[in-house]
Amino acid sequence: MTTEPTAFLTALRLSDSFLPVGGYTASYGLEQYLNEDRIEDGDDLRELITAYLQRVVGPCETVALSNAHAASAAGDLERLLAVDERLHAVTMPREFRESSTKAGAKLCELLESDSSSRDSNASGTQHVQDNSSTPATDGGDIVADFAAAIEADETPGHYPVVFGVVTAARGLSRLESCLAHAHSFVTGLLGAAQRLGRFGHTEIQSVLEALESEITAVCERHVDDDVAAMASFAPLAEIMGMRHEHAGRRLFMS
Repeated sequence: MTTEPTAFLTALRLSDSFLPVGGYTASYGLEQYLNEDRIEDGDDLRELITAYLQRVVGPCETVALSNAHAASAAGDLERLLAVDERLHAVTMPREFRESSTKAGAKLCELLESDSSSRDSNASGTQHVQDNSSTPATDGGDIVADFAAAIEADETPGHYPVVFGVVTAARGLSRLESCLAHAHSFVTGLLGAAQRLGRFGHTEIQSVLEALESEITAVCERHVDDDVAAMASFAPLAEIMGMRHEHAGRRLFMS
């Protein structure tokens, strides 16, 4: 774990719902659980999100993110694309895949925009100082190559994979990256539950506090897993996601 201020602030930024990647449009089936009255109180909500963490976020998305982070840090585009392909294959509901790839594309665009802005500022500063060449962007060629592969539809560009690329480029460790992503996932689901009008602020915060230890546990458990271990087993959540595709009343995209 690092206490480097820039990396820490990056983690806060990436785990904030204020980040414009469209995460607020996804409930990952939670809306359907509520539509079918399968969640009655905060305890039910906590148990459901715990199941998501243990069966989807941990063994699937955390494994994808961690391996993408390692591949990006090593500059291994082939390995990075393989991670993205596997995550796409094990994500069954169509809405879940679409939400993840759309958010991934937005995050990739945001990273490129930030990098271009920093390059422009650095170039101008150096020209004034000594007319030296512009420094390389954070993350090197791997970021640009992966972004180009997404743009060319050569890879799906799932959000956890792009998240791993971004956090590797910005100096976060693999565990920090996994924690930031898992926290963002949990707060996204809790925000969806609140906006659906079933839970108040205080109850939502109580559930979030109760889930903190589980977030840490699943990330520590799966951060070192090999990409071949990536799997998701949450049959009811997947069924809820598939039913949500055909629901007549929907506030969320998934």
